[in-house]
Amino acid sequence: MTENCIKLENLLIYRNLLSDSIVKGLQSLGTHGDACNQYAIGARLIEWAEANQMAGNIPENYLLCLLGCDENVFSSIAGKDGTKAESSLAKAVAHDIVILKRLLKAGLARQFGDEVTAIIEDYLPTNGIQGNRQAEFHNLALLRDLFLDISENHTPEAVVTALSQYYNRYGCGRLAGYGAFKWDSERRELVGIEHTDPVQLGDIVGYEYQKTELVRNTEAFMCGKPANNVLLVGARGTGKSSSVKAVVNRYFDQGLRIIEISKADFKQIPEIMTVLRQWGKKFILFIDDLSFEEYEAEYKILKSLIDGGVEVRPDNVLIYATSNRRNLIKETWDDREGNELHRQDTVNEKISLADRFGVTLFYTLPNQEEYFKIVEEIARKNSIGLTSAELRSEALRWEMSHSGRSGRIAKQFIDYLGGNIAN
Repeated sequence: MTENCIKLENLLIYRNLLSDSIVKGLQSLGTHGDACNQYAIGARLIEWAEANQMAGNIPENYLLCLLGCDENVFSSIAGKDGTKAESSLAKAVAHDIVILKRLLKAGLARQFGDEVTAIIEDYLPTNGIQGNRQAEFHNLALLRDLFLDISENHTPEAVVTALSQYYNRYGCGRLAGYGAFKWDSERRELVGIEHTDPVQLGDIVGYEYQKTELVRNTEAFMCGKPANNVLLVGARGTGKSSSVKAVVNRYFDQGLRIIEISKADFKQIPEIMTVLRQWGKKFILFIDDLSFEEYEAEYKILKSLIDGGVEVRPDNVLIYATSNRRNLIKETWDDREGNELHRQDTVNEKISLADRFGVTLFYTLPNQEEYFKIVEEIARKNSIGLTSAELRSEALRWEMSHSGRSGRIAKQFIDYLGGNIAN
C-alpha cells in the first residue's frame, strides 16, 4: 500500500470517505497505478462534473464536496451547536485534517495518465457554470483555502475551527448545498429542491413597507430575538410568494432555509417539527396559497401548531403563509344568519386561524400609476428599448386583454415584448 492509502485507512471521523466508490477508485490508482482503471474512474468524475456543473480540478472538487457534505459526529454537532477547539472531538478531527491535507496536496489528478489529467485537471462543463451553482463554488473555495493552503497558514487546529464554523453556517448531509426543501410524505423525510427561484427583494417592485416588515421580522428571528409567524394576504400575482423566497435567499448564508409544505402534509406536521428541532439551522415553514373550505378540518392542526398546542413550536422554526383570503377559512352567509344557537362562535372559529399569525402583511393590487412604474422598472432591468410613452400604451392594451393589473401581469407583458424584440 502507498502512504496515502494507509493514511486514509487511519481516518477517525471522516471514515464515510472510505465507502465512496470513486474515492476507492482513486485509492486503487495510488496503490496499483492501474492504467485501465484510470479511464473508468475518469469517466465517473466527468459524469459527476457534468451532472453538477462543476469546473476546475474535478478530483479535488469531488473530494472537497464530500468533505463539505459529510454527515458525521463532528459535522452534526458543529452544525447545531458549534464545537469547542479544545475538545477531544476537535483533536480527533485535527488528526484527520493532517491526512486529508496531505492527500489533497499530493495532487489527485496527477495519479492519472497525462491524457486523462489534461482533461480533468481543468474541466469546463458543457453548459458552463450556471447562476444557481455560484454559491456552491463559493463554498468550495472556502474549503480549498483550508485544505490546499500552500503557505501553511492554516494549522490543523485552525482548520477544525473554520470547519466547525462552516458546518454551523451551511449545514451537512441533506442540508448542505440546499436552500429549499419539501416534505416527502411517503418516505417521511426532507428532500432538497435542486433548482430554486433566485428572486431577490430588489426584483419585487413596490410594496416597500411589506418587504421592510418581512426583513425586520426575519432578522429578529435570525438573531434569536422574539419574532412572529407571518401571513401575507392579497390578490394573486402581487409578489407574496416571491417576497418569502427572496427573504430566504437573502439570509441563506446566515443559515436560513425554507421548507414548502402543502395541506396534504398537515397531518405530518408534528413529524416535520421533530426533524427540524434536531437541526441547528433556522427554518421558514412556507405554506403557499393557504385557504380552507368549511368542511376541511386540517386548519385545526395548524392552529394548534401556531399557538395553543401542548407541544410548542421549535425555536428554530417560523411559519410564513400566503393567501388570497384574509380569514383563510371560507365563510358563508349561513354562518352569520344560520340557525345555530351560538352562531357567533362559528364566526370566531373561522377567523381564529388568521388571528394566530402575529404579523399580517397586505399586498393590494397596484393602481394605474403604480402598475406603469412596475412595467417600466421590469423593462429597464430587461433592457427593453421602448420609450416610457410606448411602454405605457402597450402595457394598457395588455392589461385590458388580461386579468387586470399586478406584478405578475407586468412581468408577463415584458416577457412578451422581449420575445417579440428578440425575433
